[in-house]
Amino acid sequence: MRLFVYHITHFAGCGCDITFLIMTDTESIYSIILAVMIIITVYILYSTWNGWTSNKRFPPGPRPLPLIGNLHILNLKKPYLTFIELSKTYGPVLSVQMGMNKSVVLVGYETVKDALVNYADAFAERAHVPIFEKIDNGMGVLFSHGENWKVMKQFTVTTLRAFGMGKRTIEEKMIEESGYLIQQFDSFKGKPFDNTMILNASVANIIVGIILGHRMEYDDKIYQRLLYLLNENAHLLGSPGVAVYNIFPVLGILPGSHKAFFRNVKELYEFLRNTFVKHMIHLDKDDQRSLIDAFLVRQKEEANNPKTYFHNKNLTSIVRNLFAAGMVTTSTTLRWGILIMIKYPEIQEKVQVEIARTIGLTQPNYSHREQMPYTNAVIHEIQRFGDILPMVIPHEVTKDVDFKGYFISKGTRVIPLLTSVLRDKTKFKYPDEFNPNNFLDSGGNFIKNEAFMPFGAGRRLCVGETLAKMELFIFFTSLLQRFTFCLPPGADDVNLCAPGGFLNAPPPQTICASSR
Repeated sequence: MRLFVYHITHFAGCGCDITFLIMTDTESIYSIILAVMIIITVYILYSTWNGWTSNKRFPPGPRPLPLIGNLHILNLKKPYLTFIELSKTYGPVLSVQMGMNKSVVLVGYETVKDALVNYADAFAERAHVPIFEKIDNGMGVLFSHGENWKVMKQFTVTTLRAFGMGKRTIEEKMIEESGYLIQQFDSFKGKPFDNTMILNASVANIIVGIILGHRMEYDDKIYQRLLYLLNENAHLLGSPGVAVYNIFPVLGILPGSHKAFFRNVKELYEFLRNTFVKHMIHLDKDDQRSLIDAFLVRQKEEANNPKTYFHNKNLTSIVRNLFAAGMVTTSTTLRWGILIMIKYPEIQEKVQVEIARTIGLTQPNYSHREQMPYTNAVIHEIQRFGDILPMVIPHEVTKDVDFKGYFISKGTRVIPLLTSVLRDKTKFKYPDEFNPNNFLDSGGNFIKNEAFMPFGAGRRLCVGETLAKMELFIFFTSLLQRFTFCLPPGADDVNLCAPGGFLNAPPPQTICASSR
């Protein structure tokens, strides 16, 4: 058996010597593998250490381990809880490493507001999250980048407004849809039911009307399938499988929940492509009935522009973005609202008393919120306490930036912790409990709170914020006007502890709705 001695000096600039033996007969393959593993390990250790210590002004944080970073200390179901604990040691601007990727976490109202508003341009980019990059390729509006994002955001906001966002026309559709929702709840005659899919269908019909030009029936099989796909994907986004994929995308070849996520998106995109064809056949630029029509008209107008952003990939992504954002967040907030009313029947009763005193049996509309300070405060507190997006979709800095005494280099991922804003002890009187007085003064008047940021802030503020506010008020007051909510007979107390995930959804719970 022959032995060769290999000596490597100052490997990768780390200043260390490595000597190993390679045997040239039957054990040679194993020796080579061992040698390669040693080299890779030394390189990773050096890279991790050097990357963590080279920038002395990078925000502080726990020291990472090779390959996994800080995953060993992270609560994968509720990572925001880990970040809040770490901020007690490292301050409101801290760093964590997930896998080989370093991120900066922003904690508390002052820090998050300073970054997203005062340094809006520097923190405006969307992070390149593997699962979103895979399905959208930087297209659409929620997960897009650079100039594509600017063009698509402008088109989306303009078109939403053209089709009624913030206007009486869309309010009338919400009022009409709330009538269908009331009929559905009333059909159970006070018996227990699960309201998840019903609320999804009702809320989604508002954005469906804008995107497709018509509402869909709750029992429509295609509609039910679309709602199921969107609902399941919202759940899958918070699964360990997707978390691992986002940290180690190379492991995407293995089975896991990310595979189910991709299958669902593929099926949803197939429906959308068929829908686009139908709209193209009946397209009339002088009679645009939906967002899809408006996009297709722009697409025709820019047909000869090789740099146009109005292509089918962007259209598909925009529609999926709006479907998901327009349904899941608002319906989840309404589910929280009903559960909280059950948990605190005295608050439910006070809302009902104010509704009866102010408008009686008149159909609620958005202008009534000015006359209903307590109800308005309760809705705001539902959004704050429900905290459905504790961590917004990560941002990315667009350039090197000095922030709060730290240096953050271009391309660094940034996680604004919205949950720390909505529960900031310096901004709310009762940050950790459900209490409408967080939005009421001593005289019972509604007061705004600058730390109320459920829709984010800055350049990436939710494009559908106005739409969501109208929906929440009209649907919530319409339901409380007509029903009193409670648990089924024999049921235990209401559980207000979210199971965790990307979306802070309430735990499953059947309810009873008694007509008033």
